[in-house]
Amino acid sequence: PGRTQFKVVIKALSPKEVTRIYTPRPLDRNDGTFLMRYRMYGSVTKGLKIEILYGDQHVAQSPYILKGPVYHEYCDCPEEDPEVWQDMMSCPSQEPQITEDFISFPSIDLQRMLKEIPAKFSQTRGAIVHYTILDNHIYRRSLGKYTDFKMFSDEMFLSLARKVRLPDVEFYLNVGDWPVEHRKANDTPGPVPVISWCGSVDSRDIILPTYDVTHSTLETLRGVTNDLLSIQGNTGHVWENKTERALFRGRDSREERLHLVKLSKENPELLDAGITGYFFFREKERELGKAQLMGFFDFFKYKYQVNVDGTVAAYRFPYLLLGDSLVLKQDSQYYEHFYIGLKPWKHYVPVKRNLEDLLEKIKWAKENDEEARKIAKEGQLMARELLQPHRFYCYYYKVLQKYAERQANKPEIRDGMELVPQPDDRDSVCSCHRKKPLREDL
Repeated sequence: PGRTQFKVVIKALSPKEVTRIYTPRPLDRNDGTFLMRYRMYGSVTKGLKIEILYGDQHVAQSPYILKGPVYHEYCDCPEEDPEVWQDMMSCPSQEPQITEDFISFPSIDLQRMLKEIPAKFSQTRGAIVHYTILDNHIYRRSLGKYTDFKMFSDEMFLSLARKVRLPDVEFYLNVGDWPVEHRKANDTPGPVPVISWCGSVDSRDIILPTYDVTHSTLETLRGVTNDLLSIQGNTGHVWENKTERALFRGRDSREERLHLVKLSKENPELLDAGITGYFFFREKERELGKAQLMGFFDFFKYKYQVNVDGTVAAYRFPYLLLGDSLVLKQDSQYYEHFYIGLKPWKHYVPVKRNLEDLLEKIKWAKENDEEARKIAKEGQLMARELLQPHRFYCYYYKVLQKYAERQANKPEIRDGMELVPQPDDRDSVCSCHRKKPLREDL
């Protein structure tokens, strides 16, 4: 309040083109950097001019010229050349987790999968979705009763297909919590490639970013839920003014979470932990009490955040890292797609599975404030790099690309599959201006 405000002006490069653009206020990350977001409700052919002013002065190398065509989110105008698209998106050349996940699958036999996966996994787990992507159209059939979460994968595949031409692939996606393929590469028969949102040290599933961070990426500027960008502009007090205690709030989805509450009652000066909803251990509510729900941004008023698994990996971990508190992470057999890029004691403080050293680690952080602050900052910077929206699109594309390279059979639209249609967006008409490849170039 009372300080000069940033002003962001975005307009079409060509005076003949007009488009509606929504620009919320920049997000102040409290470290001298700001996130500027915008949402287009139309497309431009020539490009955009983005001006960032502080008072009436251009700052941060403003103005920026974004060469056209620039399309809005629902414009179905995929780049035909995946190499051009990946270059434009600054996709990393390698994703270590993808490389590791595909070691078990030098060749993918679709016929074997068709026979085995529906019989083996759809009845027991009930959360398998069979997808075929053909000619950049998405087809699928649900196998089992618990496949509602396919709405997240549907939306991401459709969004990706609007941006780049996808390879023809046929695969099975597990939309349940737990990874499902536990056979080892040298077993007979060996494992089949099931794609999941969460991996574990004893499974062979191929991992995609979780439905949660996928949804967050798609929701940016559109919904009211916390997204990975808005967290960065709401990281609470500066470090010196944060409460010097560790915080946990969450459901009772794992016994260690109940143990946290007991530790908190015995050591309130170190830990503030509470269960906000009982489902698995309802009989414990009377003994442990129920904590009030807390706005996620309020978490960052505390210096230390405790990350404990839920049914699988705690999907709040990426959000906690993006704040500017120190994350104390429970050792876990589960992992998300980006964990491979993180190191204990550099990006977070590790805590034993049974939490027996948690209090000791909180005391260490209090006694080594500068070191704790440094780890919190390193974790935040790494999360900012790994969890950028474009990195999720790159990751999804690379999984499909790597999978397609290994397919031994031709993908097909199977009986019972339905087309997942692109959304109808009459408010934002667009026509594609990408250069179409000549027939002989295809």
